[in-house]
Amino acid sequence: MSAPTKAAPDPILLTLFANRFMSVAEAMGRALQQTSISTNIKERLDYSAVKYQMNLLGKDLKNGDVIMTNSPRAGGRSVYTLKTILPANQLVSVPPSLPSISHLPDITIITPVFSQDQPDKIIFFTASRGHHADIGGILPGSMPPTSVNIFEEGAEIVSFKIVKEGVFDRDGMLDYLVERPAKYPGCSGCRNIRDVESDLKAQIAANHKGIGLIHALTAEYSLETVQEYMYHIRNNAEQSVRNLLRDVAKRRGAKLSARDYLDDGSPIQVQVSINEEKGSAVIDFEGTAPELRGNLNAPISVVHSAVIYCMRAMLDVDIPLNAGCLVPIEIKIPEDSLLSPSHTAAVCGGNVLTSQRIVDVVLKAFNAAAASQGCCNNLTFGQGGKDKDGVVKEGWGYYEVREVSWQQSRYCVAKICVPGASKTIAGGSGAGPGWHGTSGVHVHITNTRIGDVEILERRYPVLVHEFSIREGSGGKGKWNGGCGVVRDLEFLEEIRVSILSERRAHAPYGLEGGQPGERGRNIWIKLPREQDGDLPDAADDLLPANPSVHKDRKSSPPKPRIINVGGKATILMGKGDRLVINTPGGGGWGALDSEEAREEADWERDERIKHEWSARGSLVERAKVQSSF
Repeated sequence: MSAPTKAAPDPILLTLFANRFMSVAEAMGRALQQTSISTNIKERLDYSAVKYQMNLLGKDLKNGDVIMTNSPRAGGRSVYTLKTILPANQLVSVPPSLPSISHLPDITIITPVFSQDQPDKIIFFTASRGHHADIGGILPGSMPPTSVNIFEEGAEIVSFKIVKEGVFDRDGMLDYLVERPAKYPGCSGCRNIRDVESDLKAQIAANHKGIGLIHALTAEYSLETVQEYMYHIRNNAEQSVRNLLRDVAKRRGAKLSARDYLDDGSPIQVQVSINEEKGSAVIDFEGTAPELRGNLNAPISVVHSAVIYCMRAMLDVDIPLNAGCLVPIEIKIPEDSLLSPSHTAAVCGGNVLTSQRIVDVVLKAFNAAAASQGCCNNLTFGQGGKDKDGVVKEGWGYYEVREVSWQQSRYCVAKICVPGASKTIAGGSGAGPGWHGTSGVHVHITNTRIGDVEILERRYPVLVHEFSIREGSGGKGKWNGGCGVVRDLEFLEEIRVSILSERRAHAPYGLEGGQPGERGRNIWIKLPREQDGDLPDAADDLLPANPSVHKDRKSSPPKPRIINVGGKATILMGKGDRLVINTPGGGGWGALDSEEAREEADWERDERIKHEWSARGSLVERAKVQSSF
C-alpha cells in the first residue's frame, strides 16, 4: 500500500470520503438485514458491517476466500491464516480477539477485496458480524448465566474457510456448529441450524455488496486517492484524541484514577497517565480482579472496544469511529486478570456486562459523566437440544434486546450499522455537567434494538404484559439520571429462560454530589403447581387437620409466588409464569440546593409527558418507507 502524501487533505474531500466509507458499511448492513431470516438480525439489527485496510489483515490472499471465526484464542493465528488462503475461499470466525469480535454467538465473516486492475492484489477486506440466536452449548440462546468454561457457551471456531474456491462448505459448517459442540458433557450443537445457515449466507452476500461498492469508489477516485484519504481520516481521529487528552491534563491534571465493582465484588480499576506535551496517555488496568470462574471475563478486544468508545464519545468533533482514536493510547492489561483471561475461560457475559463496567470506570476517571445503567440485562429463552436422556431435539433460541432510542445524551451515542457490540434491555443513561440522562435507552457500546412486541408474540409463545419507563429510578441531582424500564413477560408454555444482568448489588454511581440510580431487579411470578410441590393442597398432609382452612384454600385460586431470582439465573418457566425485569437507572450529576429541589418536581412532570407512548420500531419504519414511494 502506498504511503499517504505529505500534502494536507482537502477538507471537502475529507468529509466526502468519511461519509462514503460509512455508506459502504451501512449499505452492507442493509443488505444483511434484508436477506437474513432470524429475528436477531432482521428485527433486532444485532449485526455490524465494516471494511478494513489491507495492511491490517495480511497481504497474500487470493480472490474468492471467505473467513469464518469466533474463538477467543484465535488471536494473531486467525490473522495469520489469512495469508495462506487459496483462491475463492472465505473464512468464518468468532474469536473475541479479532477486531469487533466479542463472544461466541457473534460470528464474523471476512472477505478479501481484490484490485480489478491487478487480480492478485488485495486492497481491502470487508467483514460482517451477526449475533446468532443459538450456536449450541448448555442452554438455548448460547448465553448461559452459569457457564464456567467456553465450551459450555457453544461452537468455538478458530478459523474456517466457509467458502473455498467459490464453493460453500456446508458439511464443514455442520461439523463446526452441530457436531463438535455436542461432544462436550451436557452440551448440544446448534438448535436451529437452518436459520443460522441462512444468516451466514446473508453475511457472505453482504460482504460481496461491500466489494462492489468499494470497486465503484476506487474506479471513481482511483485506489491511491481512496487509500490516502483513509489515512487522512485516521490521522484526523488521532489528532482529535491528542487534543482531548491535552485539554483533560490542563483541567484535571496528568494523573487520573477510578475504581468500580461487579456485583460479585470483583474490582475493575484504572489509572490514566497523560503526557500533555505529546497528547498521549497510558491507560493501565492494574489492580483489576483475577480471572473469574463465571462468564464475566472480558477478552482483550472488549477492553479495547470500550476504551476507543470512551475516547470517541468524549470528543466534541464529529468524526467516524476508526483505529486512529487509539493511536495516542497505550492500554496495559494485567495478565491473568478478568480482562485478559485464559483461552478456555467463559466470556459470554464479558461482552455485555463487563464491557459496560469498563466504560463506567473510564468515564469516572475522566469525570465525564455519571454511571449509566452499567448493564445489558441479557434475556434469552428457548427450547430444544439434548433432553435428560441425551436425545437431541431441534429447537430454537431467542435473544432479547431493548430498542435504541434515537434521542441521545452526550455520552450515550447510538447508531445502527457501525462496528460495536450492543445487546439487551434498555435502562437509564447517566447525567453529566449540563444534561439530564436519557430514560429507556441502550447505553454506551450496545447498538441494537428490541424486536417489536407484535413480532415477538407472533413468533414465540410469549405475551408482553408491560413495557414502560420505570419512573423514579434515575439518580437525583442538579442533572438527573435517566430512568430504567419495566419489562413484564408471560410465557405460554414450558420454556427455559436465562437472565444475565448486573447492577443488582452495586448501584450506578452519581458524580459531583449526584445520587446513584436505582439498582435493577428480576422477579419471577410463579404459579404454584402440583409437580413443583408448591400447591397449597400438596402440603395439606403435612398440616394439622383444620377443615375451615382447607375449605378457604379450595374456594380461591392459589396465590402466585413472588421470587427474586437475582442477577444471573436459569429458570424452567411453566405455562403462565411471568418474568418482570426492572432495569437500573442512571446516576445523577451535581448536588441539589433547596430551589433546585423545588424545580425537580416540575422536571419530573415534564419527563412523564415525554415518556408517553409513540409508535416506533421496524413496522413503523417499513410503513414510512412505503409511504415515501
